[in-house]
Amino acid sequence: MRRIAQIFLCLALGVLPLAAQTPAPNPAASQPATLTPPTGLLQPGPAPSAASPTTAAPANDPLRLSINLEGAEKPAQMSVAVQIVLMMTLLSVAPSLVLLMTSFTRIVIVLGFVRQALGVPSAPSNQIIVGLSLFLTFFIMGPVFDRVNSEALRPYLDGKISSNEALDRGAAPLRDFMLKQTRTRDLEYFLELGGYGPTAVKDLPLRVVIPAFVISELQTAFQMGFLLFLPFLIIDFLVSSTLMGLGMMMMPPNVVSLPFKLLLFVLVDGWHLVVKSLVQSFAT
Repeated sequence: MRRIAQIFLCLALGVLPLAAQTPAPNPAASQPATLTPPTGLLQPGPAPSAASPTTAAPANDPLRLSINLEGAEKPAQMSVAVQIVLMMTLLSVAPSLVLLMTSFTRIVIVLGFVRQALGVPSAPSNQIIVGLSLFLTFFIMGPVFDRVNSEALRPYLDGKISSNEALDRGAAPLRDFMLKQTRTRDLEYFLELGGYGPTAVKDLPLRVVIPAFVISELQTAFQMGFLLFLPFLIIDFLVSSTLMGLGMMMMPPNVVSLPFKLLLFVLVDGWHLVVKSLVQSFAT
């Protein structure tokens, strides 16, 4: 009898897991007969709770949107999506920032005037002129970029300051650089045009500083270009007068004066003098 009871117990324990995996029966169908194990062989366990944690959630739950608000004691930070949008916007306007808020404007204009004064509009090419202007800009603006990195970018990446404070700190070195190269009358003109009253230098907005800086840079670049044209203009006058005296009116003066211009430019080490004058003009 004990052997038979053990066999019935093993069969019952094997049937119970299979019954738990079968799908729920249809209530309209007939209920199958259940076997009751003999008394004393199986001990009934505790009934499962209705709120059992093993109940699986439905697989097709709808998506939910949760909005969390930070505490007032934390500094205001922009979300990741907003930061990405701002970064893409900065990348799109980065050429304009490099052109208008750095030394690039003056350098590229002066180098273009040198090429025109020599009488060789295609040598050096535009790519070389722009590339040289860009690297000279990085060289001149190096201390300013170092200040922006140490005062604004590094603290922001380390989480010490908020994004708004980082923007204010990063704009301060650029504002100081532009104000050193900007004429007072240009600042006063844009202050008057914008309807501002008497404003301290440290409180000048960028919407006033940037256009005043660009106008001043254009003025300075054209003044340097005029001084560069003078020696080459003298060579053109001398060549034209000589050709007229020799009766060679049909000879183009540019063909004869070009070698003399190139010779003069090479003898005085013209590129070194031009670059040196450009770099020193920003040191004042």
